[in-house]
Amino acid sequence: QVQLVESGGGLVQAGGSLRLSCAASGDTSRLYSMGWYRQIPGKERELVATVSVTESADYGDSVKGRFTISRDTIKDTVSLQMNSLKPEDTAIYYCTAEVRRQVRTTYWGQGTQVTVSS
Repeated sequence: QVQLVESGGGLVQAGGSLRLSCAASGDTSRLYSMGWYRQIPGKERELVATVSVTESADYGDSVKGRFTISRDTIKDTVSLQMNSLKPEDTAIYYCTAEVRRQVRTTYWGQGTQVTVSS
């Protein structure tokens, strides 16, 4: 089992910045990728960004050029620097971690609210 604890959400004005952090604990020996998804009420959860153990990053189209994901593979943490925030970035942001053993298992954090005011 892997536990994820997020921090850093909050309220910010449009054009501002926020930084989200997530720490993984538990059985992280086969932790492959970590990242972030977000969900707006009534809509499907969407990819924000993920980064693999080889530091290969993938971003959702709506955040490319504004958000940057980084990972510390020793501390098992992942951070998301969010710049030039827009009201449409308002959502609950979930930290994820994928473990690869004989099967792949994805773990989710409890979510942190990000609200961008116009």
